[in-house]
Amino acid sequence: MTTAHIKIFSGSSIIVKGLQNLLEDKNINYIIKDKFESARLAGFGEQMNSVELHVLNSDLEKAQLIVDTYKAEINS
Repeated sequence: MTTAHIKIFSGSSIIVKGLQNLLEDKNINYIIKDKFESARLAGFGEQMNSVELHVLNSDLEKAQLIVDTYKAEINS
């Protein structure tokens, strides 16, 4: 079984936090890569919507359904 992580969503930290809660409810493991915070700590600039959410390859199908539903809700 592969343990590769795949980026399934990127946005602001607030939006990603909402998605993170939904994934936790379904026991889907994830990794958050917050490029904005990393750049801020290093003294560089980065776009505020540069927070990425990655899931395991094996959880991609389940997670993608949650992401698609979440996108529809936040865009309505």
